Amino acid sequence: MDIDTLIDAVIDREGGYVNHPADRGGETRYGITVAVARADGYRGAMHDFPRASAVAIYRRRYWQRPGFDRIATRAPAVAAELFDTGINMGPSVATGFLQRALNALNRGGTDYPDLALDTAIGARTLAALDGFLTHRGAAGEQVLLKAIEALQGERYLHLAESRPANEAFLYGWLANRIG
Repeated sequence: MDIDTLIDAVIDREGGYVNHPADRGGETRYGITVAVARADGYRGAMHDFPRASAVAIYRRRYWQRPGFDRIATRAPAVAAELFDTGINMGPSVATGFLQRALNALNRGGTDYPDLALDTAIGARTLAALDGFLTHRGAAGEQVLLKAIEALQGERYLHLAESRPANEAFLYGWLANRIG
């Protein structure tokens, strides 16, 4: 799956303008929060936020900048999950899930060394991913994907437990973001 398809799927899922009272992100359009739109230079009303701007933000801020494009050349399903998780929870959280999963799956450091949990895709994270895929083969990508989604699911439950207003979103998060 290429980035254009991933972006289209996110925009379709997120829909148009939303301003849910329980959402700390406030106004959104195409899944882009008002804070992210403003940080990108948009000054207009969120009702009018252009789709092309959302596409550009998703590509730059949630695909290229965190390095998920570099993951995609090795493990496309994992990259797609990191992209989606990064949009919903932040790219550093998604990268942290990847690093934690890789550390837990390296058989005590025998397949590749443990990673520092720096939440950045760099040479060591890419080398660990390469080591994992070399030792586990094609099926390994699906196992890694499950580990990342398990961490994501646990975080959603924690968010709902720690802030009851988030219960309004938990069902949708689990239905649309996991699996």
